[in-house]
Amino acid sequence: MEIRIHNISLNTTDTEIRKLFSPYGNVDSAMVNRNSLNGRSLKSGLVSMPVETQARQAIASLDKTTFDGKIISVSEMPPDFY
Repeated sequence: MEIRIHNISLNTTDTEIRKLFSPYGNVDSAMVNRNSLNGRSLKSGLVSMPVETQARQAIASLDKTTFDGKIISVSEMPPDFY
């Protein structure tokens, strides 16, 4: 399942996002969205978790919590997003 995370700190790294989600299950990938021109964080990221029940637990547990000094928003990526 694809998960999006919004309002992350400008300093948050891919590794930190992976560590945030890994207690809930396997994480296939975790990345901070970056501006392709300057490499700056867009304050959002994507996480891919292969087991839907684990992904849903992560979303329920992490949405509207504080991470790296910011209150984050965590939600399922809409299926028609791509």
